[in-house]
Amino acid sequence: MTRFSVWAPRRDRVRLVLGSATHDMRRDDRGWWHADADGPDYAFLLDDEDQPLPDPRSRWQPAGVHGPSRRYSHDAFAWTDQRWTGRPLAGSVIYELHIGTFTERGTFDAALERLDHLVELGVDLVEVLPVNAFDGTAGWGYDGVLWGAVHEPYGGPDAFKRFVDACHARGLGVLLDVVYNHLGPSGAYLDRFGPYFAGRTIWGPALNLDGPDSDEVRRYVIDNALGWLRDFHLDGLRLDAVHALVDRSATHLLEELAGEVDALAGGLRRPLHLIAESDLNDPRLVTSRDAGGYGLAAQWCDDLHHALHVALTGETDGYYLDFGAPGALPATLRQAFFHAGTWSSFRGRTHGRPIDPRRHSGHRFLIYLQNHDQIGNRARGDRMTATISPARMLCGAAIVLCSPYTPMIFMGEEWAASTPWQFFASFADADLAASVRDGRREEFAEHGWGSAEVPDPMDEATLARSTLRWGELNEPGHREVLETYRALIALRRAHPELADPRLDRFTVHAGDSWLVLHRGERRAVVNLGTTDARILLDRRPTEVLLASATPELTGTHLRVPPESFAVV
Repeated sequence: MTRFSVWAPRRDRVRLVLGSATHDMRRDDRGWWHADADGPDYAFLLDDEDQPLPDPRSRWQPAGVHGPSRRYSHDAFAWTDQRWTGRPLAGSVIYELHIGTFTERGTFDAALERLDHLVELGVDLVEVLPVNAFDGTAGWGYDGVLWGAVHEPYGGPDAFKRFVDACHARGLGVLLDVVYNHLGPSGAYLDRFGPYFAGRTIWGPALNLDGPDSDEVRRYVIDNALGWLRDFHLDGLRLDAVHALVDRSATHLLEELAGEVDALAGGLRRPLHLIAESDLNDPRLVTSRDAGGYGLAAQWCDDLHHALHVALTGETDGYYLDFGAPGALPATLRQAFFHAGTWSSFRGRTHGRPIDPRRHSGHRFLIYLQNHDQIGNRARGDRMTATISPARMLCGAAIVLCSPYTPMIFMGEEWAASTPWQFFASFADADLAASVRDGRREEFAEHGWGSAEVPDPMDEATLARSTLRWGELNEPGHREVLETYRALIALRRAHPELADPRLDRFTVHAGDSWLVLHRGERRAVVNLGTTDARILLDRRPTEVLLASATPELTGTHLRVPPESFAVV
């Protein structure tokens, strides 16, 4: 017999559905209902409702988010990674990918065929966009509604484990993007079971993290996170938009979660990383709990992205406005946050708080030229090289990979992929599909894009356009970019100074169109101008370690051609 349990504290009756049979469940004093029965596929009936609902803690949804849940045993999988000891975040290079568009087949098993490419590139950690169950077959994954079940069209839970196991066999750690700040618009049945929701975010219903009965809701989140890390052997989680987690408790959910994950890491004897996406510019997120912070391992740093994007593309619309100020890029490189208790024109208020370079290591801030949001939330989903030359983008890559921060690469960036990455979904409900389509067009109309410029998210062609074309790897133009990315990462490994995360030992010198990153005995020199830059260095280099053009070194003077970099 199997014990089935579900939390439904405000229901008078709960029944377990197994095939054509139903079984009454017994309520305990904590609002949990239990029944002992046998059967693989199951669902729950609440009070006198006639719609069976999937298990909120489902491990497997082979029939989609509206269908019954299926029992799944984590013990049945034959892992081969017993010697895996994890990867530290400091010094690592992260690669962000989306399973559905990483390969033409869009499955975990298909992705296995491309893992050797990541090893040859020099990647340490693979960050996978959300794989939790969502409605439809195709989507970004941020509309998930059953957080513990792996999306079946990707291959389901066993396929995800095969992916992680294969990554570990190649020395690659695996991070998973998880979404706890909202639920998707279709299949979100949590509120039918109990007081899971309290308010809304701009994306959907938000969780009840500090109201009545919130203890079990918080446990729902924490157990889900621990389950991914423990049962799927993951090396960390990327926490989506934590600024949307409303929690007025004395111990914030993030602090509680970090403590539980650290305890699990101690038991597993390998590092586990919690990486936040946050719009707050608050160093408390990555400050240790001993020092009064939340104790997360790292956070995405959009200010670094914005400063790089403006310097490379010249775009200053919307939230890029302030980053067009003179000296914005070197200032942000020095301090991670551009808005650090300073005025934000986009927000119309003072924003952020400065970090302490003596206490905060640079590896706790992720730096990137592109990511799924910064590409996919453009109307046409166009990558950086649709706007600037590959040579100019490589200048940005040199800054990212020679900085004291943790670099992240978005899939295809390393060969200047020609494919855009557009917003796509596949909701079966026609009204919901129309609402998403119209909402997307209205959103971009506010930024000056016409409706004809916004791809239809429900059109299969949008998904097809967004899928990587691996045949480009060996094509002229793409091949050279890939070789330079490989060389930069290899250089970072060969010369530890280039990966040194200590911000109090990092300086940046800059001119009108050039900058020099001081990395121990090494200097990374980047010329973003349209003419040669002749730069006086503070010491006489002995050799050019890597360059994207042909620099000239004369004593302490270095001449760098336009739109090129040199590491000396």
